Amino acid sequence: MILKQLRKHSILSISVGILFACSLIVFFATEASYSTIERASLWVRNYFGYFYLYLGFGCVLALILIAFSKYGNIKLGKPSSKPKYTLWSWTAMLYSAGMGSGILLRAVQEPVFMQQNPPFASQLSPNILALEFTFYQWGLTAWAFYGLFAMVVGYALHVKKKKVRISATISDHVKSKVLRKGVDITTIITTVFGLIAAIGLGTTQINGGLNHISDSNFGIATTIGLCVFISTIACYSAWQGVNKGIKIFSKLNIIVTFTILMFVFTTSDMGGILVSFSKSTMHYIINFAPMSLALGSYNPGIEFLTDWTFYYWAFWLAWAPFTGIFIARISKGRTIRQLLLGVLIIPSLGTFFWFSVFGTSAFHLIEEWGVYNNEFSNVFTSIFIFFEHYPYASILNITSLFLLISFLITSVDSAVFVLSMFTDKGSKNPSKTHRVIWSVFILLATIALILLGNAKTNINVLEAVQRLLIITSLPFSFFIIIMFYYFIKDLRNRKMKEKK
Repeated sequence: MILKQLRKHSILSISVGILFACSLIVFFATEASYSTIERASLWVRNYFGYFYLYLGFGCVLALILIAFSKYGNIKLGKPSSKPKYTLWSWTAMLYSAGMGSGILLRAVQEPVFMQQNPPFASQLSPNILALEFTFYQWGLTAWAFYGLFAMVVGYALHVKKKKVRISATISDHVKSKVLRKGVDITTIITTVFGLIAAIGLGTTQINGGLNHISDSNFGIATTIGLCVFISTIACYSAWQGVNKGIKIFSKLNIIVTFTILMFVFTTSDMGGILVSFSKSTMHYIINFAPMSLALGSYNPGIEFLTDWTFYYWAFWLAWAPFTGIFIARISKGRTIRQLLLGVLIIPSLGTFFWFSVFGTSAFHLIEEWGVYNNEFSNVFTSIFIFFEHYPYASILNITSLFLLISFLITSVDSAVFVLSMFTDKGSKNPSKTHRVIWSVFILLATIALILLGNAKTNINVLEAVQRLLIITSLPFSFFIIIMFYYFIKDLRNRKMKEKK
């Protein structure tokens, strides 16, 4: 059955072949591959980092302008159609796919890092500046990348009735099948690398949490077991489809996340958190333009930007095609204005409040200690150390582990579903065989990288995969401009036809 599908679907066979060849190269030439990836990722960030900044700022402005323009009234679907999913279901799914376990990974570690290492000199207090810059790296720009792809793909999918592929956004203007197929294959490869990195990092954090809670030393066997468990559940969820699998897990994620958030909020300095949230959000909005363009005193310097902002922008951009397609898939029946404002505002505000609660509470703990000895510096254990200072710490830690697993499941199942749509000739409801193929392939690739990383103790293989995402994001940084240009051209042609 699998061999039949590979012979039948060229994009599937080519993508799997390229990924398999890359895996062999990395396995037999690990050190050379790591060195090449590291140099190439630094080259991308050094030479295109500022371009990423300008591109991100441009995307935010473009989406806001379109949302409030006459084009914002265009419905993704028939004029009489209603949203397929409620606002609650829609928000849960887009947030789980777009951010996922990252908010747990960085909840405490990133705000504290920014407080201890201010990105630039400011008259603001270190606490407010730290939250403001954290908002900047997780806010409007990240969701603008996602939103732009979601808007353009959603228009092609629901209005122009195209197939579910990134190449569908340019198919009326670019006739070369080779170029269109190249765009789709690049998207698939980038998505797979992103998934491998997400599963590897997520299971590492879960393993770190288990070790911290139980004071044990669970090793690589536990990490692999977690990968198998998460991939199996994700495969089942993707098998069930969006309505029965992905939507249920996404809702569960948001409920558990909100519960943890409210517990920490109500057992901390609520007034201080609300003040920090409002002040940081206000300054973020006021300073958004100069921060986005790294102007004058808002320029943290090339080293800081390379390590943080350039890396984040490249990472969000690399994830944008897959996340954008998934958001487009679930946005049928909404107007472009509803899609864009929903994607930009709702998850951004939710993320801002999340970081305000955990960041402000961590700042207060550090003030009480008097001396900070990097207790929150480890990205994998910081949140578990943080919970030790709250009532019911063991319950919080166990719940966080559960949430990490659930977030990983929703990231994997939504990506498997999108990959299956890609390779099954752009079908909105791809073959279940494709869903199984991608679930199994991603699991095997992740296990192989974990084993390789364990064997090569001097090389962080998972970090190399993350760096690889920065490299593969470069083509999308140019493609997003081309895609947007043709999208605006289509909108103008549509309006001209309506006038006639």
